[in-house]
Amino acid sequence: MTDSRAETVFDVPDMSCQHCVATISKALAAEMPGVPVAIDLAKHEVRVSGDAARAEHVIRDAGYEPSRRGA
Repeated sequence: MTDSRAETVFDVPDMSCQHCVATISKALAAEMPGVPVAIDLAKHEVRVSGDAARAEHVIRDAGYEPSRRGA
């Protein structure tokens, strides 16, 4: 069983501006309400707690190419 509180870090190199941050934030909030998300534009990094596969899918559907750090 997977720990739903586990944090996953995604590198999102094509995230380049505050609009990108807002798009990803809104997509994750809509599809995974209540899940902690932290986005660092300078590092091109998205940290998500919860279902990593679902978060990756949501970020891709928002138009970005995430890769799991350490994967």
